[in-house]
Amino acid sequence: MSFGKWLSLGVGLVAAVLTAVFLFLDPTPPLPIWGNGVSIRIGIAGVFGGLIGLAHWLVMSRFNAELRRLTCHVEVLTKSDVSDLTLEPGMGLAPLALAVEQGMQHLRQRTQKLVSKRRELEIQLRIAEAERRHAEAVLNSIADAVLVTDAFNELALANKAAASVLNFDLGFSRRRPIDEVLDDRALVKLIKDTREGAPSVANLRRHVEHRLTRNGREHVYDVTVAGIGGDAADSEAAAGDGHDALGVVTVIRDVTREREIAEMKSDFVSSVSHELRTPLSSIKAYVEMLVDGEAHDEQTRAEFYNIIQSETNRLSRLIDNILNISRIESGVVRVQREQVSLPSLIREAIDVMLPQARARNIELKDVSAPVFFQVFADKDMVYQATLNLLGNAIKYTPKGGRVTTSIVVDEAARVVRVSVQDTGVGIPPEDVPHLFEKFYRVHQHKKLAQGTGLGLNLVKQIIETVHGGTMTVASEPGKGSSFTYSLPLADNI
Repeated sequence: MSFGKWLSLGVGLVAAVLTAVFLFLDPTPPLPIWGNGVSIRIGIAGVFGGLIGLAHWLVMSRFNAELRRLTCHVEVLTKSDVSDLTLEPGMGLAPLALAVEQGMQHLRQRTQKLVSKRRELEIQLRIAEAERRHAEAVLNSIADAVLVTDAFNELALANKAAASVLNFDLGFSRRRPIDEVLDDRALVKLIKDTREGAPSVANLRRHVEHRLTRNGREHVYDVTVAGIGGDAADSEAAAGDGHDALGVVTVIRDVTREREIAEMKSDFVSSVSHELRTPLSSIKAYVEMLVDGEAHDEQTRAEFYNIIQSETNRLSRLIDNILNISRIESGVVRVQREQVSLPSLIREAIDVMLPQARARNIELKDVSAPVFFQVFADKDMVYQATLNLLGNAIKYTPKGGRVTTSIVVDEAARVVRVSVQDTGVGIPPEDVPHLFEKFYRVHQHKKLAQGTGLGLNLVKQIIETVHGGTMTVASEPGKGSSFTYSLPLADNI
């Protein structure tokens, strides 16, 4: 039995009781108080209560039916996009139905606006995310370190180069205060001062030199710090009101190698100037003595001529070295390959360098095996490379020392190896990796002999770049050095 029926039954009972009470208390009806009068009064009360309960049940059933119709209508309005569905329920529920329909229509309109706004926000979010990924891709494609901080001095963007140079975790550092991300207090202060210090966005730009130690070596960085403003109106307002910049972009470029190259070029220019000036001064002096007639006999004139010729050859070799390196690096060198006998070439080079070795009391020794073989190479270039190696060995070997050349043929690898070994001062281990760099000279050896740092670079260019060979060095300070170049054997061997 449903709750509605129980409620109707209760209403009927209440009506019957009230009717019976009324009949017993009202003396007007011509019914006796006792006997059959009691039964009649109770019967009338029961009939009246039953009628009232039935009427209540019928009304409630109709009301519940209309209420169910209204509920179904609301559900249809909730689940359907149709906005012109109408319902006119009875039992006085029409105003409620109208209010519900109007409320649902207003709610639907608001929902549609919110859905449209959400879609716009989703599109803007996707666009912003795509722009952020694009900005990150652009930043990561830049070799220089780049940091972008916002108006709260928090890290907004950074590239991998910045994380590597400044030693921080790129994934966990975004949106964190810059002073918590970076350990470099000077750089943090520079970024903050740039954002807070200038009254105008247009003037928020600084350019400084900064030094950092990485892997035990000091690096020099060129740091550019620039303020970020909003649009033009915001920038003008910020400039007029003295507001801070909205953020700061910091670009950190490693100029260590550039400074080293600049220093090497400066040293090179100085060394070349000295090297050029020395033979030119000698040539000029002896020519002036010849012009002034200070050479009174043929022997003196012959001696002057020999000195002039020697200095001229020295000057020519220096200029040739510079030009040859330039031609090889630019790819315009002319290579005239032919069958070359390396043992004969080595003996010729030794013969040329023998007077220089004897002047320093240095023994030149060739321990090559008497084996006939040839390489397909440019004879003049290989000859020049061998002369440079022999000249270096003699230059850095003390008087009374020894320079030994040897040739080894590796039939299995189809290469021939030529070694020039000396008993000289040797090379410190930290300088060995840089020996073949252009303009490089061992700092400890600069006082032992003059040079431009081009000879070994030219040898490497000739052997490796032009002929596809290999160049190696082994050295021990105080005991000497051994330079070895390898060239492919000729195909007909």
